[in-house]
Amino acid sequence: MPTPKKPLPNKPLPKKTSPKKSPSGSTKSSSRKPLVYGAVIVAAAALLGFASYKATSPGDSSANTSTAPAAEVSADPQAGVYPELTKLARRDAGDKLAVGRADAPVVLIEYADFKCGYCGKFARDTEPELIKEYVEDGTLRIEWRNFPIFGEESENAARASWAAGQQDRFWEFHAAAYAEGAKEKGFGKDRIKALAQEAGVKDLARFMKDLDGPDARAAVAKDQEQGYGIGATSTPSFLINGRPIAGAQPKETFTRAIEAAAEQAKAKTAGKAGSDASEGAGNSGDSAK
Repeated sequence: MPTPKKPLPNKPLPKKTSPKKSPSGSTKSSSRKPLVYGAVIVAAAALLGFASYKATSPGDSSANTSTAPAAEVSADPQAGVYPELTKLARRDAGDKLAVGRADAPVVLIEYADFKCGYCGKFARDTEPELIKEYVEDGTLRIEWRNFPIFGEESENAARASWAAGQQDRFWEFHAAAYAEGAKEKGFGKDRIKALAQEAGVKDLARFMKDLDGPDARAAVAKDQEQGYGIGATSTPSFLINGRPIAGAQPKETFTRAIEAAAEQAKAKTAGKAGSDASEGAGNSGDSAK
């Protein structure tokens, strides 16, 4: 695991002590300050980045992710949800780094780094099942945010994923970069090109030009600033309709959050429909008079 370079803001790390990470998330300390999307951002930031967890190696086969600190998803679908954060969903039908209907009732935003072992675990073990169960039936949309926090190779992979997306091969590149053992081979330029070939990127010359171009750098910087803006300092971090979830939690955590969000969206839609119907009936009554 790469060594963090900077301490958390206003919380300098003790000397000779490494920052702790959760059993399901990789952490890099940062001096960047969260943006204020609302007063509740403090609570969201605490969950996504500033909490300390028990250190466990991503490659430790004895790690039991079921004991990881899961997001609290209560019977009340609105509990733990921050409405300000729902506005971060782009819902852009042309987004190359997203999968699912733009108007899906639930949006999962993922902030991740291709050098993060826990992100790879989520990508291999959990995400495909969420896509099969919720994206394919129109319930869920997944929006990717590049959040490179482990140095130059992280930045290379992030820009490369964006460049692959310009040729409609983002998710194929995503799968290749998160394949078992892929990150151990690094993300230097030659390796990045090989991954693009594996992902089926057709115009490699354009790909190599795009990944070092200003548009790729701007797109990655925009995602990165949004991640820091909500207080995320670890990967992977997620928002599900405004509910923060930190780390590659067990699938059940995501299932509960998605279903709670879908229930809340359904109730909101039903309430709006009822309100519109009542207003329409009232208008009809006025006309009859």
